[in-house]
Amino acid sequence: MGKTPMQLFIAGGPVMWPMLLLSLVALTVVIERVIFAIVERGRRKPEAARSMLSKVEIGDIEGAIAEGKENSSDFVVRILVAALENRTGSMSDAFGRAASTELARFSMGLSVLDTAITAGPLLGLLGTVTGMMGAFGKISGELGAPTAITGGIAEALVATATGLALAVTSLIPYAYLNSMQEDARRSIEEAGMSLELALNKASRSGTEVASIEAPSASGDNSLMDEAAKVGGEA
Repeated sequence: MGKTPMQLFIAGGPVMWPMLLLSLVALTVVIERVIFAIVERGRRKPEAARSMLSKVEIGDIEGAIAEGKENSSDFVVRILVAALENRTGSMSDAFGRAASTELARFSMGLSVLDTAITAGPLLGLLGTVTGMMGAFGKISGELGAPTAITGGIAEALVATATGLALAVTSLIPYAYLNSMQEDARRSIEEAGMSLELALNKASRSGTEVASIEAPSASGDNSLMDEAAKVGGEA
């Protein structure tokens, strides 16, 4: 096109300013979320969660909690610790609250990217409308001047292209971050089911599990039900 980015920005008209602001916000969110994803991946310790569940199976709840606190960088381990520490009350409710807190960390920023995906094309369409309005206004005022509508058409095309580019570039990280959230949700659901199975195994084997009430004894949802609820909150 032979134009610099600044010239294209100016040609896009006033609607380019809100799109620039939205782009900067979306870029900031993407950078922060990528850093978050890298850090969380490095903090995962699935072997610690498996070791905790093994201790629960033999009735060593305090040992499981102690090991969990030593490996609290893993979000699944933190949830298991929260559930086991509330074993004298409602373990399933404690599991659900901890799971919701952790999932909220994974969903941060997704609404911003969703807004960018939706608002980008709409702002581009607004730029198209204002550009064409300006072009037709010049036609009526300067009939016979072929170059009179060039600015309006350029504004319409640049604004439309920018809005679509914003939506597409926001969609890619949004899809990745959404899949990461679903992976976390699935891990939490599996942990909840594994914890209840471990408790049931300890109970059937006759192992004394001090101060642990069966998850459904007081009418509460079982850990499996709570885990399934977490997994179904898409």
